[in-house]
Amino acid sequence: MRRVDGRECDQLRDVSLERRTNPYAEGSCTVRMGGTVVSCTATVEEGAPAWRRGTGLGWVTAEYSMLPRSTAERTHRERRGAGGRTQEIQRLIGRSLRAALSSFEFGEYTIIIDCDVLQADGGTRTAAITGGAVALRDACAWMSAELGTRDPFSRLVAGISVGIVKGTACLDLAYVEDRDADVDANIVFAEPDSFIEVQGTAEKTPFSRSQLNELLDLAGKGVAQLFELQRQALA
Repeated sequence: MRRVDGRECDQLRDVSLERRTNPYAEGSCTVRMGGTVVSCTATVEEGAPAWRRGTGLGWVTAEYSMLPRSTAERTHRERRGAGGRTQEIQRLIGRSLRAALSSFEFGEYTIIIDCDVLQADGGTRTAAITGGAVALRDACAWMSAELGTRDPFSRLVAGISVGIVKGTACLDLAYVEDRDADVDANIVFAEPDSFIEVQGTAEKTPFSRSQLNELLDLAGKGVAQLFELQRQALA
């Protein structure tokens, strides 16, 4: 099958991870995956959520938003709070990035990962996780150096989209592929090859166990490349 951008079915889009793009944040990374561009910043704030207070434990949380013209048609700002889809994506990003830590024993601090979509062409949530992990790595190192806390970062995490498009399993879906896919899935891994999250939906046609295995294998191949790009960015 010929894909819309001429890629092979198991080929990632062009990916770049530009570290320290925000001079004010304790960690930052701008991730580009094809036409998708996400700015990820990590902010360290003193204090933990109410249910953590008095425990000596910290927390990691995430916020996600799409700029109004990140899409072909203007997206309205969520001025009255995050909508249902945004909340679901924020929870996914937060869960995924918390898996990068060995513990929360770094004092009562909160690390907030802000993921702002500058341009959307599919895979924004998985790109946010991949770039957010780089920002989180630097924020943890900053805490250790500047605040004298224990560095809790233990492993990289990254995410990728896969799907079945016109009967063929494909890696890293662009928007037009995601829109028309028979099956759409987002897979998040912890380094080297452990699953954090598997989200898969039959948009049109139910899929078999063998097709699911094919998608998981394809995602694993793509994420291995993302881990290497993260390591290069952090080197």
